[in-house]
Amino acid sequence: PKTASRFLLIRKIGGQCPPYAFRMNGAPKEACRILAKALLDWLPHSATAYVYSMLAIEFPGSHELIDALDLALEQPTTPDITNAVRHALCRLMQQGSVKLPPCVFEFNNEHYSRRELYRSEKHGYSVTAMTWAPGQGTPIHDHHGMWCVEGVWHGALEITQYELLEQSSDRFHFNSVSSIQAGTGSAGSLIPPHEYHAIRNPSSQSPAVSLHVYSAPMTCCSVFNPLEAAWYQRCERKLSLDHVH
Repeated sequence: PKTASRFLLIRKIGGQCPPYAFRMNGAPKEACRILAKALLDWLPHSATAYVYSMLAIEFPGSHELIDALDLALEQPTTPDITNAVRHALCRLMQQGSVKLPPCVFEFNNEHYSRRELYRSEKHGYSVTAMTWAPGQGTPIHDHHGMWCVEGVWHGALEITQYELLEQSSDRFHFNSVSSIQAGTGSAGSLIPPHEYHAIRNPSSQSPAVSLHVYSAPMTCCSVFNPLEAAWYQRCERKLSLDHVH
């Protein structure tokens, strides 16, 4: 399988200088982490400290995006963090200074695409771009107990939120509480336990692109398949990533 190039970023905590950037062509993430630790031992340590992180690909405004998210993650509570992330995404989308890599606009007719663009070793959050072909969507799902902020970068998405009314083992009784159509430049947040939702590209002709900031890398979730009378069966699903190039 194709392995994405990665950029290993070594950043000064509190510093204003650009990060050290190393292109890791085809290197697995563990090799990047080993190199990062070696580099941290080598870099001069004075009054400043250094952290490292993984950027899948350089793109215009990528460091501006990371700086804005890092600042948001310094807020004291989860609602404050998600609110700050949401405002940061809306501001950056409105300014147009961040240009996502062209690959995130390539859709797959077989499934919606997930491309992880960044993973913060300091704060733990991850940034994933999702590409939705016309009419593509998800079943009702959760975020495995993680908060998430979702911004619509291109096109529009229909987002339906659900309230859990009752649970019996792996059977869940949901009620649809709201459905909105979010346009380009808008963003919203989901905080457990209010995380049950479904996403769909309502267009029959145009793809959509969204940017998702999760509190940690999202590798699995629960999906809920319909049974009868608003009851659903929970199934665990492992999530894969598409190639970033």
